Amino acid sequence: MSIPSGPTRCCRPVGGKSVTVGVLALQGNVSEHIDAFAAVFRQRGCGEASSVIEVRSPADLSGCAALAIPGGESTTISRLIDKNGLYEPIRTFPGGIFATCAGMVLMATHVADPRVHTLGLMDMTVDRNAFGRQRESFEADIPVAGLNGGPFHAIFIRAPVVTSAGSGVRVLAALDQGIVAVEKGRHMALAFHPELGGDLRLHERFLRNLGI
Repeated sequence: MSIPSGPTRCCRPVGGKSVTVGVLALQGNVSEHIDAFAAVFRQRGCGEASSVIEVRSPADLSGCAALAIPGGESTTISRLIDKNGLYEPIRTFPGGIFATCAGMVLMATHVADPRVHTLGLMDMTVDRNAFGRQRESFEADIPVAGLNGGPFHAIFIRAPVVTSAGSGVRVLAALDQGIVAVEKGRHMALAFHPELGGDLRLHERFLRNLGI
């Protein structure tokens, strides 16, 4: 994995403490996000001042400056969030959330599936599995607003799309089917899997936006 060449800097400790990024480890692409964030920290040369951990309980989340909600099965992740007592701790989490694929579904305010207990952290409506089944998975080079270094090579696997974005939600990228990347304040949500392609620019941008 790599970040395009350019100036790098070490992580700035948050509140004078070392930086911890958590990855929700209930289901989905957990190890891939751990590897991606760890790679960003290594390339900044700040491995000693940072760590990436698995989050399975409210206690795990309490020391994190940021949380990744990985892709997987949104109905399963939603059920396990509730089962593990994580719904309210995530909904009120003061750090930033980096949500991909199923994570984007969970961040929404509106999803047409009663099995998904959405977090409601981004004012948007999301269509689950908007591109069809697994065999309709695809890759595409997409421009992302404000991202230097050219288009991002995005991997879509049973991906959702945002069909409408409300107040405070900044659209970063879209395809004909709908919106595939958004930001709101400290949060970022992506319909695709940036942890799989080796391009760490979005992980880096997310941390930078948090002042990390």
